[in-house]
Amino acid sequence: MDFQSVNRTSMVATCLILGIFIASFTITATKPIGVCNGRIADNLPSAIDVVNFYTSNGIGKMRLYDPDQATLQALVGANVELILGVPNGDLQSLATPSNANAWVQNNVLAFFPAVKILYIAVGNEIRPNDLEAQYVLPAMQNIYSALVSAGLGDEIKVSTSVEASLLGPSYPPSAGSFSPVASPYMTPVVMFLATTGAPLLANVYPYYGYIGDPQNVRLDYALFTAPGTVIQDGALNYQNMFDAILDSFYSALENAGGANVGIVVSETGWPSAGVESGTVENAGIYYQNVIDHVGNGTPKKPGQAIETYLFAMFDEDLKGPAETELHFGLFSPDKQPKYNLIFS
Repeated sequence: MDFQSVNRTSMVATCLILGIFIASFTITATKPIGVCNGRIADNLPSAIDVVNFYTSNGIGKMRLYDPDQATLQALVGANVELILGVPNGDLQSLATPSNANAWVQNNVLAFFPAVKILYIAVGNEIRPNDLEAQYVLPAMQNIYSALVSAGLGDEIKVSTSVEASLLGPSYPPSAGSFSPVASPYMTPVVMFLATTGAPLLANVYPYYGYIGDPQNVRLDYALFTAPGTVIQDGALNYQNMFDAILDSFYSALENAGGANVGIVVSETGWPSAGVESGTVENAGIYYQNVIDHVGNGTPKKPGQAIETYLFAMFDEDLKGPAETELHFGLFSPDKQPKYNLIFS
């Protein structure tokens, strides 16, 4: 989800196994779950209150879409690991090495290691034909070079966050590859990730896969409640769309020369209102199933926990244009939970 608002109805994504609404909102270190801190709203708590809310709920990972100085300052000393975003509008500037050096100095070196920055997401959901696409890889390279110069090339990984529309063939998952339009854009990015040891950041939304083709995509497949195999891919069985799309990404990485590149799910979510399938019940089912599933890996990568960031912490009242964009929060802006999620 862009720092600018976006309409994601073209996106395809994924899902996971259900849990029942129960009890507390605590998260343990054994679960590779974070929560995105979207801030396109005018009614959110202060930065320090948001960070305190993460820590008080035991949420140990945050995605931040821009280097908001108040939030970075609030994260100093907090036990919260961070994906730090470079807004799409800054990519052209950061394609110049001196500007990238200054960005790293002001937003990374000024806070690290007191702020636990794990990844820098250089752009979000850039498509090959977007004006910004030409600047993504140069900006990644320049930021990485600045980190290497500071001795942090191995500690902070540089990547970009992509959406599933970049995939061409994706059925079955073993046939996954980047589309002919996306391949010239993605292959050099994949080579960079393979060389630097960074994961690809992927935004994965089974919700959009379902609403995009409800005649052929089952709701239980999107919600991870299907009672058995939905897709058979050779010896691999797929019971949910989350795993299928993620393994399609893995196959696409292999086909682009990045067999060693991992994936971090940098966003996934389900709206609680705005459309027939966007209900509190369905969203609660989806989020709990993501939490319950990600430690298990996928059929292609069994046993490899999937670091996953739920979108989002709060509803954002300035998003759009789709009504559903206003209803992706786990909490209302007054910090009231919409779901009784069990993170442990």
